[in-house]
Amino acid sequence: FQVAISPDGRRALTGCYVGGGALTLWDLASGKKIRELTGDFVATISGMAFLPDGKRAITCSDDSTVTLWDLDTGQRVRDFPGHTNRAICLDITGDGAYVLTGGWDCTLRLWDVATGRSVRTFEGHEGHIHSVPFSPDGRWALSGSADYTVKLWDVQSGEELRTLSW
Repeated sequence: FQVAISPDGRRALTGCYVGGGALTLWDLASGKKIRELTGDFVATISGMAFLPDGKRAITCSDDSTVTLWDLDTGQRVRDFPGHTNRAICLDITGDGAYVLTGGWDCTLRLWDVATGRSVRTFEGHEGHIHSVPFSPDGRWALSGSADYTVKLWDVQSGEELRTLSW
């Protein structure tokens, strides 16, 4: 079960896999459902985040799907194809221009939100990726993996700057 809160704190997005999957937008003040987002959900929603405008969100799923949603209409805008196994985590830059996803294919993928274009693939982990936060300025990203390492990446060049391990 995944949850996210809108940048203005007024709405929540919930996602799960119940009877084929569900993605629901809620009004937090009233507790009422605003809408269910439509899509062919075949797997668990494993990650989600609102874009800074609060009108769109991105989800990732156990079927490797990464999707941009229009929350005003409830419609799928585009998919970001590329992961070859479960896409399980994501983060969005502060300006909403890029999304970084991580998955069970041991890669991180950087996407241009406006075009859906794959900008870069980061490789170097030997285990599933579980966390991919950007730095506040979007220059760096961390990746936490089941290989018991955390890697620091230069987002622009794709260079691995450091590995922390235990």
